[in-house]
Amino acid sequence: MYTDNYVAINLPGNGEAPKPPSSFSSLTVLRYWRRCTHLQKKLFIVLITVILLYGVIRFSSTNAVVDVPKKQSNELKRLDVVKEEEFDFAIDVPHELAQLQPDKQKHLSQLEKRVSEDINILQSPKKRLPPKLIMRGEDVDIDPNKFKKGPTTTTAAPTTTTVREPDPPPPFKALGGGLELNDRQLFVRSMFQHGWKSYKMHAWGHDHLHPISRTYDDWFGVGLTLLDSLDTMYIMGLEKEYLEARDYVARELNFDKNTDVNLFECTIRVLGSMLSAYHLSGDEIYKEKALDIGNRLMPAMAKSRSAIPYSDVNLHTGIAHDPRWGPDSTISEVTSIQLEFRDLTHISDDHSYKDAVDRISAHVAKTRGKKEGLVPIWINANTGLFRPGSTITLGARADSYYEYLLKQWVQSGRTEKHLLEQYLSAIAAIRKHLIGHSKPNNFVYVGELLSGISHSPKMDHLVCFLPGTLALGASLIRDQDEASKKIADEHMQLASDLVRTCYEMYRSTPTGLSPEITYFNLKDGKHEDLVIKPLDRHNLLRPETVESLFYMWRLTKDQKYRDWGWEIAQAFEKHTKVASGGYTSINNVVNPANVQHKDKMESFFLGETLKYLFLLFSDDDELIDLKKYVFNTEAHPLPIYTPS
Repeated sequence: MYTDNYVAINLPGNGEAPKPPSSFSSLTVLRYWRRCTHLQKKLFIVLITVILLYGVIRFSSTNAVVDVPKKQSNELKRLDVVKEEEFDFAIDVPHELAQLQPDKQKHLSQLEKRVSEDINILQSPKKRLPPKLIMRGEDVDIDPNKFKKGPTTTTAAPTTTTVREPDPPPPFKALGGGLELNDRQLFVRSMFQHGWKSYKMHAWGHDHLHPISRTYDDWFGVGLTLLDSLDTMYIMGLEKEYLEARDYVARELNFDKNTDVNLFECTIRVLGSMLSAYHLSGDEIYKEKALDIGNRLMPAMAKSRSAIPYSDVNLHTGIAHDPRWGPDSTISEVTSIQLEFRDLTHISDDHSYKDAVDRISAHVAKTRGKKEGLVPIWINANTGLFRPGSTITLGARADSYYEYLLKQWVQSGRTEKHLLEQYLSAIAAIRKHLIGHSKPNNFVYVGELLSGISHSPKMDHLVCFLPGTLALGASLIRDQDEASKKIADEHMQLASDLVRTCYEMYRSTPTGLSPEITYFNLKDGKHEDLVIKPLDRHNLLRPETVESLFYMWRLTKDQKYRDWGWEIAQAFEKHTKVASGGYTSINNVVNPANVQHKDKMESFFLGETLKYLFLLFSDDDELIDLKKYVFNTEAHPLPIYTPS
């Protein structure tokens, strides 16, 4: 057989020295390539492809977020003493803006200019100019009728429509009775401004701030922190910051996004914030946005196979479905949207919203599987049935079901008696099946029934909403008759006992901050009542305890509740504050020397926690009067409607 095997010899010519062969010549590379096996060639191509993809992704992510300063060694300074400080919260310092990308600098400068113009307009008696017409593809009206139950269809993308340039905002109103802010309120307001300034610089229009890395993350992509904070700023009297957020809502907020959202979370945070901002300010832009997001959420209810809504819905297509991680929804997801959609009916005079959520409530009330007034945490949207053997708890996945039983009755002007009856039945069942007492100090806690049977002395921080709800209910049923007075006294005593336990969950840790979950000792011979397991030591800046302290102060005027709240505020300031701006969740409440910052500020810290602290320290009971407003489970106040 003939072969091409040969030996190449380089000979010098013309007296020149031989040139060394190039180790990377194209001929040599080609020769190596030909010698490779087919498998080696494939591996080489895969390796090159991975390297190129990594480079593209790395380049894109580097340009997608704000530049992070290199020096962050002094980012978090421990605060051994909490001091009240004076802050300049306007972003007009050249060295601060210089840290941002050029397009971010331009955007913030334009925002500052527009807000200044709005303030000048509000303070000027001159007549406003008529709004200009512009073209943009958003804020498209959606007909609720197309979401009536029927075959699932895909909604076409909205076409570009003619809409108006946003009107200037209505005059900013001072809420309450006009009392001056006290020192503790000013301190809490400065905490809010510290968080807001960092959000504005590094996460504007995004859902959550990462204050240490000065970046952000998106869950729904609608600016959750900004929306959750609207009514907080209005209540605190922060006109400039409020107008900044209002400018974003009027000009940039667009719900036409091809993204799936959780019906419950989007309702309480987004719809709730739009409704609350509308009622407090009277600004029609919030009503428009409330109707827009409400209509986009309706398919979760209208397209379900049962009276129980699907947990998720796409804001653009209207396609609704079960959660990705399992077949069942949680009971809190489907029964804690009623306040918001009922209010949507009141502002629109369209009863389809109220009818949709009332249908859910009626179905849950008559469905078998409850333990007296207690409900399992899992329910299926396709069958409408509870999952057998589900845990019963007042913590995660169930908490706001019990809260909304009472608050729907309050919202209705105390006219829908069946809701009060269900609430009272639930509290009686809680007292009978879930209440326990720890040893050695006899702290009252609310436990769980595992599989609906076995008692567990586990209590989520989320359960600390209950004392405030109990106190509110007791204050409203006390004067009905003698039997109601007795029930009110029992509920108020339970509220007092439970809020003390919730405070102990803070006081007992070295940081003064509560863990996410606490277990209670039931054995003799132990010295500590509270047991904190390693995986439960994190603190997410939650509001439930200070929420209940607010209600207890308003309804009893006992100074200890304010003092406990002040201790908690100082603990947040000392262990979660980021010196350059913002506050962060932490992973370890039992080690003050190393709390392990999570680098995330949840939207509810500005929207709930600081709002309730501000109201707790207020001397003005007319500031969100509990006879006129009821808070949704995201701390957005909605009006109580008088019977008519």
